Amino acid sequence: MKIIGLIGGMSWESSAEYYRIVNEEVHQRLGGLHSAKCILFSVDFEEIERLQRENNWAKAGLLLAEAARSLEKAGAELIVLCTNTMHKVIEAIEAGTGVPVVHIADATAQKIQNAQLATVGLLGTKYTMEMDFYKSRLAAKGLNILIPDEADRNKVNQIIFEELCVGEIRQLSKQYYQTVIHKLMEGGAEAIILGCTEIGLLIKPEDSPIPIFDTTEIHAKAAVELALAEKRE
Repeated sequence: MKIIGLIGGMSWESSAEYYRIVNEEVHQRLGGLHSAKCILFSVDFEEIERLQRENNWAKAGLLLAEAARSLEKAGAELIVLCTNTMHKVIEAIEAGTGVPVVHIADATAQKIQNAQLATVGLLGTKYTMEMDFYKSRLAAKGLNILIPDEADRNKVNQIIFEELCVGEIRQLSKQYYQTVIHKLMEGGAEAIILGCTEIGLLIKPEDSPIPIFDTTEIHAKAAVELALAEKRE
């Protein structure tokens, strides 16, 4: 079993989910008392979020690359960045470490393709929904990406940062997200990507009339798949 290096803290609420999922998945696959070999480097999200607002992605990339190097030095054999938005700087992280980095969008796209779906609605932070770094990665895999209108993007983003990232789960916010999902479905979405690792704390598969792809669960399980893969000569 390879050692999984987790870059977390963005927010810690979803990082806790990553830790739970990787351990549950290893136990399910191996049985007995097996659990995941993993190391967590948890950043201060206040610092990262400020750099996001300041559009200082370069400095954010340097900070996360340093986190990846620290994990590698500690023995990590693969890296998982426990956030969708900060995949904006994934190239800096990949350049800063010599071990594989599991890309959240690639893992998600593969799951959607396996389900033989092509047009999907994307929910996430404004950065993820509006910038090209994430949507283009999905599009390169043959997916057609739909996003909410501007007013809905603003509200979806607000709920993430002001509620979900601080552990607040509100029924009214769940209902709002469900309304946005219905709009995306009416626009042609065959499924919904929960493209922020906190959204799965609020929206569950039963809350949507179309399939939900929870990136936190998909990403964590993809890491376990790689960690348990046998080496090929």
